[in-house]
Amino acid sequence: MREEGKEDKILLALAEDRFHQCSSQYAAANTDFLDLRQRGLVEALCRQLCQDGSDVRRCFFGGYKDAERTICLFLPDYAQIEDSSPLAVVRAETAPDAKKLTHRDYLGSLMGLGIRREKIGDILTHETGADIIVMEEIADFLLYNYGQAGRTPLKVTRVPLAELRVPEQKSLLQKDTVASLRLDNVLSSAFCLSRAKAAEAIRAGLVFVNSAPAEKPDLQVKEGDKLVLRGKGKAFLREVGGKTRKERIFIRTERYL
Repeated sequence: MREEGKEDKILLALAEDRFHQCSSQYAAANTDFLDLRQRGLVEALCRQLCQDGSDVRRCFFGGYKDAERTICLFLPDYAQIEDSSPLAVVRAETAPDAKKLTHRDYLGSLMGLGIRREKIGDILTHETGADIIVMEEIADFLLYNYGQAGRTPLKVTRVPLAELRVPEQKSLLQKDTVASLRLDNVLSSAFCLSRAKAAEAIRAGLVFVNSAPAEKPDLQVKEGDKLVLRGKGKAFLREVGGKTRKERIFIRTERYL
């Protein structure tokens, strides 16, 4: 078995344990942060576990709408997400005249402290710092130990989740025509790739549709679907129109830069 397969097996065993913990103790439980591929695995597991009529609710939550990294929250019927969330926000700020740090700078410095990736959610950068979503259990550790990224000093504070700074994302609207609404066609158009490159990315497990892994280039997508290409960002199929004289379909996509 490949190492990746072993890690997935451990992940699913832990997720199943949290599910049963919620069911037996009638209390909220959760996984650590999941990337989109891991989320797809856990979602499939949850569908299986809920076939017996369990009243455990599940939701994927990353601190804000459209978060890329999320935890899976298992909730009894009385619990609310806001009251059960184990997430915290650590705000790291640089001096106004300091060099702007990138997502990689922050992530690298956090990993340098020995923090495991699954304890860190999205890192939302802005001009003079970043809001870093983390598991509650490591928040205090960061407040006392996270003082710089590279050679850049940081002022680190904790802020309520409600005060999270979500940067406004720039996007590009594009109009095009495609032969069909196959995933490889739409992905090719949205990300300006050849259809062959798009199909290759899909088969490599780099593409997600509405946060679920997409493995088949001929998957049919529809208006409103969210497409994620790992390493390239996300796009939405905003509109599906009529057809040209050559029977190609008009589409409008929005790609986030």
